[in-house]
Amino acid sequence: MKPRRFRQSLAVLAAGSMLVTLAACGGSQPTGPSDSQESSGVDAASAGATLWGLTGGSEPALRSSLKRWNSAHSDQQIAAEWFANDAYKEKIRTSIGSGNSPTLIYSWGGGTLADYVADDAVIDLGDQLKPALDRVFESVVDTGRVNGDIYAVPMNQSQPIVLYYNKKLFEEAGISVPSTYAELLDAVETFKSQDVIPIALAGQSVWPELMYIEYLVDRIGGPEVFDAVLAGEQGAWSDPAIVEALTKIQELVDAGAFGEGFASTSADGGGDTALVYTGRAAMVLQGAWVYPNFLKNAPEFMEAGKLGYAPFPAVKGGSGDEANLVGNPSNYWSVSAAASEEEQQVAIDYLLAETYSKENVQDFLEIGTVPPLKGIEDEVAAADESGYLPFVYDMIKSAPHFQLSWDQALPPDQAQALLDNLSKIFLGQITPQQFVDAMNATL
Repeated sequence: MKPRRFRQSLAVLAAGSMLVTLAACGGSQPTGPSDSQESSGVDAASAGATLWGLTGGSEPALRSSLKRWNSAHSDQQIAAEWFANDAYKEKIRTSIGSGNSPTLIYSWGGGTLADYVADDAVIDLGDQLKPALDRVFESVVDTGRVNGDIYAVPMNQSQPIVLYYNKKLFEEAGISVPSTYAELLDAVETFKSQDVIPIALAGQSVWPELMYIEYLVDRIGGPEVFDAVLAGEQGAWSDPAIVEALTKIQELVDAGAFGEGFASTSADGGGDTALVYTGRAAMVLQGAWVYPNFLKNAPEFMEAGKLGYAPFPAVKGGSGDEANLVGNPSNYWSVSAAASEEEQQVAIDYLLAETYSKENVQDFLEIGTVPPLKGIEDEVAAADESGYLPFVYDMIKSAPHFQLSWDQALPPDQAQALLDNLSKIFLGQITPQQFVDAMNATL
C-alpha cells in the first residue's frame, strides 16, 4: 500500500500542480499545458533577485521553497516566472545572449553550461556554496563543473534511468527480471512468444532511445568512452564499445524487443509507461521522473504493488562498473554574471538556506522523488513503504559515475546529429559503421 505522503502528492497532481507531458531534455522534464509564462506574483522590478522555473516535475517543491524564503525575507524577495519546457529553452538562450537573463538560471549542466561559462554568462559558485555542496553526492556535483570549477549547483531530485517492469507479467511468464544482456534477450523471446511487447519504447520521441546506447556503451567500455567524445577527440565515436552497443541495439530491434509500433509511440503523456501498467508491455527503460506518472495514472496498479524496478543489465565481459548510472544527475541553478552584486548575493543566500533544507527534502520525497544528498537514509525510508525511493537513493549513493544524458552533455549541434542518427539505427536505416562515420564528422 502506498504511504500517506504519496497519497497527498496525488492530490497535488490532480489539482494540476504536477503535469506529466514529457519533453526531450535529456529525457527529463515534464512540461506545462502550453508555452505561456506565468508570474509568481512578486514584482520583479522591486525584487532582490529573479528566477525562471519550469512547470511540472519539481515545480511544487520549488514553489514551496520560494514561498518559505519570501515569507521570511521581506528585504530579499525572489520573483519567479514559470515556463513550459520548450518556451523556457528558447527564451533563456535569447535572454542570456542579450544580457537580460534572470538572476538564477535553470539548466541541465553539460554542453549548455559550458557555453555559458565560455561566454562569461555565469559566475563561479564553488567557494560560496561549498558548505552546502559538501552534502551532495560528488557524482552529481561533477555535472555542474566546467574546467574543474563549479558554475552550477544541484537544485532538485536526481533522475537516474531505471528498468521498470510489470511484476504480474513476469510472474505469469515464470521468468526473473534480467540482470544481464543475455538474460534480457531471453526475456524478449519469452514475452514475444506470449504476444506481450517485451519493452515499451517511445521511439517517436527519439530521446528515450538514448538510454540504450548510453547504458550499453558504459557497461561495455566504461565512462571513458564517452569522455573521449566529450573531449572532442578525433575518431572517438569509432571506439569498439560504441560499435558493439549499436550492434546490440539493432539485435534487440530485430528480436522484436520493442514491438512493431515503437516508432509511433510517444513519451508525451506517458505513452510508453501506459503500455506497462495496462499489461501490454513487460518493461520500460525510463527516467526516475516517470514514477510520479505511474502514481497519478495507475493508482490501482501501484496500490497492488505490481510495479517492479531494477538496474540496467550488465554486459558479460564489459569493463564498465555495473553500478554506474546514466540520466540526469539533477537539474541545476547557476547565477547570472549580468546580475548586480546585490542580486547575486540574494541568490546565493537563497541557495544556501533553501536548496538543501529539511523542508525542501521533505517536499521532494512527498512527490515521489529523491534529492541527491548524503545522510538522508532515514527520511527516504520513512517517506516510502514500497521501497522505491530507497532503491533509487541507494543507486545514486553507490554510483561511481553518473553520466548526464548525452543530448544535454554534448553541444547542441552534436546532440541533434546524435538524435537523428540514433533514430536511423533503431529504424534499421543505417549500419553501426555509418552511424560512427556520421558522428565522427561532428567532432
